[in-house]
Amino acid sequence: MDARSVWLAVGLLGQALFGARFVVQWLHSEMLGKSRFPRAFWQISVAAGMLILAYAIHRRDPVFIAGEAMTLAIFCRNLQLIGRSTSTKAATERHPVPRSAP
Repeated sequence: MDARSVWLAVGLLGQALFGARFVVQWLHSEMLGKSRFPRAFWQISVAAGMLILAYAIHRRDPVFIAGEAMTLAIFCRNLQLIGRSTSTKAATERHPVPRSAP
């Protein structure tokens, strides 16, 4: 195995570990049914992720392409969860569910 292959493996492992923290956060949010970070955090993450992915594609760097594509999907999913919880909350406020008497 040459040095380039070793560094590619190191980069892929690093991306996998970095991405794993987002997978943990994503699974946690899925279990709760809502995101645990504010919408602006995910909006900035999506914008940054798109720029970095574009750069990675331009550079034809498989490490960055794989890492950014995975995390970008998770960022977008968190925005979906926030949107869903916001619309559910708004609907509940407009049409509250009556409580049953004790």
